[in-house]
Amino acid sequence: MAIVVIGGHSRSVGKTSLVAELIAALPELSWTAAKITQFGHGFCSTSGEPCQCATDCHDWAITEERDRSGQSDSSRFLLAGAAQSLWVRTRQGKLAEAMPELLRRMQSARNVILESNSVLRFLQPDLYLTVLDPAAADFKPSSREMLTRADAIVMHSNGNGAGWKDVALPAEHKVFRISPPPYCTPEITEFVRTKIIGCRPDVVSVSS
Repeated sequence: MAIVVIGGHSRSVGKTSLVAELIAALPELSWTAAKITQFGHGFCSTSGEPCQCATDCHDWAITEERDRSGQSDSSRFLLAGAAQSLWVRTRQGKLAEAMPELLRRMQSARNVILESNSVLRFLQPDLYLTVLDPAAADFKPSSREMLTRADAIVMHSNGNGAGWKDVALPAEHKVFRISPPPYCTPEITEFVRTKIIGCRPDVVSVSS
């Protein structure tokens, strides 16, 4: 099993689109996909809806997507051809509590693709791609923290990133330029395929 993580520096930069397009481009890899969402105060991780619950049972939830309409992000993964799609929901700072169950569900997968930056704190993927859009000024702390761990950067061609303060892109990183749509180019597909072919079927475990 290989694990691929797709992150990004902000919302709406194309993380979900890249995941879906990679799934569609590499159907032979029989992906299990997972969307990881961390909610702030006032939202229930069980339902993803606003609430005032504060019990431990509402700190996180994992559900398997069944809908193939493409109306939600996890549904888009199924529509693209994923063998399985999961939606992981946690309160901010509670992802560690959901990881044992997520890893248990990943054990039977052929290959896994995860949309998240924060998951890198708990596992070492075989491949990590981060999506950057210079037109989006926001740069999440989790993305900044994990930037040097990226195997490659998927960079939107628009904008110049002038709003990114104290962000230094690693000069040695491989950069794929995109002008969406599409988000996944043949070069990105081949890069991922080549990396995964060389992966060993290691057992997944939580980082200490």
